[in-house]
Amino acid sequence: MIKLLAHLSYVAVTSPDVEASVRFYEEEVGLTVVDRIDDAVYLRCWGDHYAYSVVVLPGEQPAMDTMAWRTSSPEALDEAVSRIEAAGVTGEWVDVHRIGRAYRFTGPWGHTMTLHWDVTRHQATAAAASCYPDRPERRSKMAGAPRQLDHVTLACSDVDAFAAWYSDVFGFRIMARTLLDEAPISVFSVLTTNEKSHDLGVVLDGSQTPGRINHYAFWVDTREELLIAADTLLERGIPIEYGPSIHGIGEQNFLYYREPSTLRIELNTGGYRNYVPDWEPNTWRPSQGSNNFYRNGAMPMSMTESFPPADGPSATEEGVPDEIRDALLNPYAKQGRG
Repeated sequence: MIKLLAHLSYVAVTSPDVEASVRFYEEEVGLTVVDRIDDAVYLRCWGDHYAYSVVVLPGEQPAMDTMAWRTSSPEALDEAVSRIEAAGVTGEWVDVHRIGRAYRFTGPWGHTMTLHWDVTRHQATAAAASCYPDRPERRSKMAGAPRQLDHVTLACSDVDAFAAWYSDVFGFRIMARTLLDEAPISVFSVLTTNEKSHDLGVVLDGSQTPGRINHYAFWVDTREELLIAADTLLERGIPIEYGPSIHGIGEQNFLYYREPSTLRIELNTGGYRNYVPDWEPNTWRPSQGSNNFYRNGAMPMSMTESFPPADGPSATEEGVPDEIRDALLNPYAKQGRG
């Protein structure tokens, strides 16, 4: 199969208060507003090569409207559409702002995906041009501002089936997964379209709400920048949800916090590059440090929340049964390290 997808190009998210979210992205994350079209606000990181990388739309709850991926060629876009429809899913051709022709569909677990080849490349003004010819714009003056969009992590009811479908249809490489120590239950998997450890993640979701997102992530160049970002957030009174620390899977340094809608944002950096075409994914256990390789503390319960909130009066916030959630949150308890 030809390589179909090149990389994640933008995410569109919803917020009950678009202006509050946009101010946060500008003033606390370090993104720049590039367009306002009707109720949609388009933003970009200083190092993103295209016109935008985040779209904020009005919505009753925080959620993902779509995740967009650029294909490797015009032919790859047509081939991807053929594969989607051969898998029994039907989408539609749409015209996307400053992109043009794109194909949008909803996958088996309710997540909307947009595929495109055409793009509008960012053109910096003379005042914002970098002395580095390959940079689309000069580096942000804001401490810890991300260079670019990095990945998106979704939630669904069957982690392994999700990974298999996206691998079979699009050629995502499955890089690793996590099984619980207590039972053969798959709770996390990472996939990639390129040499990164992942640009698509999936976590277990026991709720009946389709199409949920756990978080999306930005990239900073160095661990020091991530630590500066953490320091800056603390000084501005913005709570850090988890981190800074390092994931065992992927080996990235991470930092999680929330924007005003409560949607989770991650900053990450580091990690390995993997060029092996026939890579065999390893199976991790939480006690090995799949999430926190230092194994010096439990993940906060809030990290199990996905968006929008799960339906149903008896559903936990993330929909995962209590025994599974407890095993994820405190995997080191049996070793006396919890």
